[in-house]
Amino acid sequence: MSSIQTMHAHPGAAPHGQALPASLVLLLATGAGLSVASLYYAQPMLGVLGADIGASARAVGFIPTLTQLGYALGILLLAPLGDRFDRRRIVLIKAAALCAALLVAGAAPSIGVLLAASLAIGLAATMAQDIVPAAATLAPEASRGKTVGTVMTGLLLGILLSRVVSGFVAEHFGWRAMFIAAAASIALIGAAAWRGLPRFRPTTHLAYGALLGSLGTLWSRHGTLRRAALAQALLAVGFSAFWSTLAVMLHGEPFHLGSAAAGAFGLAGAAGALAAPLAGRLADRRGP
Repeated sequence: MSSIQTMHAHPGAAPHGQALPASLVLLLATGAGLSVASLYYAQPMLGVLGADIGASARAVGFIPTLTQLGYALGILLLAPLGDRFDRRRIVLIKAAALCAALLVAGAAPSIGVLLAASLAIGLAATMAQDIVPAAATLAPEASRGKTVGTVMTGLLLGILLSRVVSGFVAEHFGWRAMFIAAAASIALIGAAAWRGLPRFRPTTHLAYGALLGSLGTLWSRHGTLRRAALAQALLAVGFSAFWSTLAVMLHGEPFHLGSAAAGAFGLAGAAGALAAPLAGRLADRRGP
């Protein structure tokens, strides 16, 4: 079903030719930012967390590794469900799962439980990958790039500022408090999505296996898609390698800096997120 048909089918979506309501765009941007932030809260806290829970640096290093692995598996195995089922329902289910996983992480008595919770956090945080397509589906074609750019700004700010927030909270209130606060934020977003997000009609009736099989067809057919995926993979490797080691290095010799200092490095990258709406407007005018 086309995005225009979808907009007419859903109360709260913009009529043809009109921009989405600002409240809905804000909900989508905030939801994307807070859900993806869950992937990165742990990174500035790794040094403090490891010392508190009695885990080695090697074991603690598996926390961001399993979180990112869960995220990758979630994108591969769960994101295609947005074509098969009501995307609103998927967002609500993932919000509940993410809230539960964050609470388990905050109460984890051992590194083993924390590692399992980290994998679950990664899987459930893919609700961000349902929110961005929802924005693209709901927005009218004339302002789609701007709308998606605004939602992507929320997502990128969530990635970058999550470290600043978690570093501060961990240093002053403890790392467990950060996971509990994150769970509360996701619960609020879930409640807001239940009230404010319209329903989506499925765009396909393919079985789950056929949906996954279609990914291979897309990969083999579209060279542009392969190049984009490779570029994103290389960016993610560099990005994660830096952030996953920074906090541990700053915590030890010769720096002896706390989690707040590690998180403050996120401020340097936050400016880049503000360019996303500009890129979206440029895409509206000149094409992606």
